Amino acid sequence: QVQLVESGGGLVQAGGSLRLSCAASGRTFSSYAMGWFRQAPGKEREFVAAINWRRGNTAYADSVKGRFTISRDNAKNTVYLQMNSLKPEDTAVYYCAATRDYSGTYVYTTAADYDHWGQGTQVTVSS
Repeated sequence: QVQLVESGGGLVQAGGSLRLSCAASGRTFSSYAMGWFRQAPGKEREFVAAINWRRGNTAYADSVKGRFTISRDNAKNTVYLQMNSLKPEDTAVYYCAATRDYSGTYVYTTAADYDHWGQGTQVTVSS
């Protein structure tokens, strides 16, 4: 079992940057594939970025590719989402997610693939 706690959200002007962190409890964090999703008001939750644990392979939504970077530090049980060149349309609640993956090779991009979720952190980008 793993518990996730996000932090780092806030209010930023368009063009600015934020770094989200997701701290995971448990001693087996390194065997979990991780992902970030977001949900804007009135919209469905959507995939943002994901990373596996063995080689650090990543995947990104087209809308954030080239602006966002996902990374993880297994020693600190933490996954990060560096968000640059933020746009008003990036405004949403951002959720961290985890799923056990013994192979360590898969990068999961669908919400249904994930078993554990954080409580979310609000990101607001003003124009």
